Amino acid sequence: MAQTRTGSNLIWNILSYAVLIVLALLSIGPLLWMLLTSFKVDDDIVTRTMVYFPTRFTLENYIKLWNQSGYPVLVINSLVTTTLTVAICLFTGTIASYAFSRFNFPGRTPLMLGYLVVRMFPAVLMIIPLFIVMRNLGLFDTSLGLAVAYTSFLLPLFVWMLKGFFDAAPKELESAARIDGSTRIGAMFRIVIPIARNGLVATCVFVAIAAWNEYLFALMLTSSTGSRTWPVGLQLMVGEFQLPWGMLAAGGIISILPVIVLFALVQRVMVAGITAGAVKG
Repeated sequence: MAQTRTGSNLIWNILSYAVLIVLALLSIGPLLWMLLTSFKVDDDIVTRTMVYFPTRFTLENYIKLWNQSGYPVLVINSLVTTTLTVAICLFTGTIASYAFSRFNFPGRTPLMLGYLVVRMFPAVLMIIPLFIVMRNLGLFDTSLGLAVAYTSFLLPLFVWMLKGFFDAAPKELESAARIDGSTRIGAMFRIVIPIARNGLVATCVFVAIAAWNEYLFALMLTSSTGSRTWPVGLQLMVGEFQLPWGMLAAGGIISILPVIVLFALVQRVMVAGITAGAVKG
């Protein structure tokens, strides 16, 4: 009986690892192909037969992208917009999440359901109202205006995720700090936020990635390279009669580097935060 159970577990483990390996290959394969394409010359990219590896490695695509397309400005614009979005969500969303977690005020449940309703509808429905608001406020075609637009659909995600981590923080410690003379805000910053810091980092990373990769709002709410972000810049590289595959691949590689660096810096804290939220939430 024990041998049969051991054999079943072995088969199950083999199947699980096989599925995981296939999924890993499906995820890594396109990135690897884009990396190889970024080092190819045009003759290796547009061919009748498939050329898997570059016959001659070249940095020409990166040089053209950096010197001729204004791509560095687009990447900097994305960094500025993403930083502003995370800062706005961090300031407003932390206070809102704490209020939802600790207070029972009138309209609390409908307001939280309203956050979910915002996430239910496609973001494209918000384009026209946001366009009018941004134009009237003088925020159209600015990084701040774009960050505010991103916040409109990322803040509900931030609040709902962070509320779960705040709920997991023991209220007894906060009460003890209040007895010792701390204010409500002081207890939040000294007790609750340090306990939920892993969840706070994980939430900020999710918001940052969503803002970094956003395309639709960046396309509709910007009109110049002064605030245009990298997804729009890549799309504008596509010509009417040709596709600069090498430059597009190089731009894609450069664009994912900040995300890779961000994950490398906060991966342990992020995984710990997600695990804590999954176990305690």
